Amino acid sequence: MKKNEEKLKKNLADLRKSVQNLSESLEIKNPDELVQDAIIKRFELAYELAWKTIKAYLAFQGIICSSPRECFKQAKIHGMVDDEQAWLSMIETRNILVHTYSAEKSRMMIQKIRKSHEPILVRMLHYFDQSS
Repeated sequence: MKKNEEKLKKNLADLRKSVQNLSESLEIKNPDELVQDAIIKRFELAYELAWKTIKAYLAFQGIICSSPRECFKQAKIHGMVDDEQAWLSMIETRNILVHTYSAEKSRMMIQKIRKSHEPILVRMLHYFDQSS
């Protein structure tokens, strides 16, 4: 098995588990502060794994990208994602969360994760399931 293929399989397995963990945490109604922190961390991990999995998949196809923004653009060009802007929005959410110390702002971002980002991550997993 080639190095790129091994990396892709590992990334995909990690992404699958990460998105599953995020989805489970988002099912909790009225999360307390500790659960909110867990949701944020799980989102950050899922985001990182998503763009790195896209990067590995594209590398396996012979397409090189080096940043999340570039990888999301290439994913759109190559039919992996249908809404590039939604993926670019995920970068913004991640950056806000990394630099946010406000509970109110964090709650707003959690709603965005629940309504927009988590479904996109799940669709990405479906894409990989159909491509295998």
